[in-house]
Amino acid sequence: MEEPGLRERKKSRTRQAIVDAAFALFQESGFDGVSVADIAAAAEVSKPTLFAYFPTKEDLVLRRFIGGGRGSAVVVRERPSGMSALSALRQNFLDLLAKRDPLTGLNDSPEAVTFHNLLYSTPALMAHLAGYMVAQEQDLADALRTTVQPSDEFTAHLVAAQVFSAQRILTYHNAKAIRSGQRADDIYPAAVARTETAFDVLECGVT
Repeated sequence: MEEPGLRERKKSRTRQAIVDAAFALFQESGFDGVSVADIAAAAEVSKPTLFAYFPTKEDLVLRRFIGGGRGSAVVVRERPSGMSALSALRQNFLDLLAKRDPLTGLNDSPEAVTFHNLLYSTPALMAHLAGYMVAQEQDLADALRTTVQPSDEFTAHLVAAQVFSAQRILTYHNAKAIRSGQRADDIYPAAVARTETAFDVLECGVT
């Protein structure tokens, strides 16, 4: 693999410096207590430079953890032959738990704890995340249209909404335990059991 050039490495360092400065300030003063000007000054960049990397203040928090992995639609489209969509989504979430991916809530690193503390205490961040999730949900619905019966838009969107709701609730319970001071390794067995239960309900329906 070709290594990134000097320009790309410089951009990567600048992006990381901005995010690090933002999280340090957010951890100290909260999301609403920090201005974009404060972050730019701490990162030693201009406000236009900061906005070139992060269009909104909310992106400074969310982009650190969102968008770097495989989305649910990609998991469905790239699943092995013969595997159902829900089985692929179940296995993907279990794999993310095993990796302690912050998006599952099962990560007790200081950065992940700060992320979830900010997320669940800041309405503006939750609203921004909701907009992102709506787009991801629609993408999953499009991927599911070839796997559900009947393969109509309504049914596919209904299934996609149920999947995202299940994942959101799983993440919330994991993050809640972490925020209460529990360790990710200690929570892991219960997180796996909850995941299995959630996807069993999705696959079998509620009786």
